[in-house]
Amino acid sequence: MTAERARGGLWAVVPAAGHGARFGGDVPKQYLDVAGAPLLAHTLRALLAHPAVEGAVVVLAADDAHWPGWHECAGKPLLTCVGGATRADSVLAGLAALPESVRADDFVLVHDAARPNLALADLERLLERGRNDPVGAILATPVRDTLKRAGDDGGIDATPSRERLWRALTPQLFRRLQLTRALEAAQRDGVAVTDESMAMERQGHRPLLVEGSADNLKVTTPSDLAYFAYLRSA
Repeated sequence: MTAERARGGLWAVVPAAGHGARFGGDVPKQYLDVAGAPLLAHTLRALLAHPAVEGAVVVLAADDAHWPGWHECAGKPLLTCVGGATRADSVLAGLAALPESVRADDFVLVHDAARPNLALADLERLLERGRNDPVGAILATPVRDTLKRAGDDGGIDATPSRERLWRALTPQLFRRLQLTRALEAAQRDGVAVTDESMAMERQGHRPLLVEGSADNLKVTTPSDLAYFAYLRSA
């Protein structure tokens, strides 16, 4: 029995209820074709490739007419539920829809539907470090570009230091109940969290940063989609 199996498997929540307004077009970006499969299929295959990941809950929009009706991927179960107007709403719905076998103190992964280029080695590293931490961890990459702060007129106001700055990626790994409470607290306070770590940080937690590949891209624009297609064909 492997160490991962001995510790038990884990489930993932994949929020896919967004319509991709920044991307444009009639078809949500997660359903656009790349190499003969929807972008979402590539994301799920990458996530479920790890032997410790037992299944996933895909969170859909109420009016989603594009969901293919999948019940499994990579030989593992897929469940679905309806999300809400915000990312936090959708992740909370996904957490509530997890199987009863996922206990309150079990770790759960949350992964963007539009991040199809997750490396198996990165996921392994996240699980190895995050599951040995009382809070959890996120994949991230250090900021290497020079940053500029823009003024209202479009001019540059400042060049802030990039020292100790990281770009947050997904998956992010937290315990089911802790994450649920953190997201609910943000909702009560009227705070729109942009990722799960932000919700946890607001509760005084300090998740670990686990360095991941810079090409774990989030498809936001048509050029991102073209880049992923290139990576697939390379």
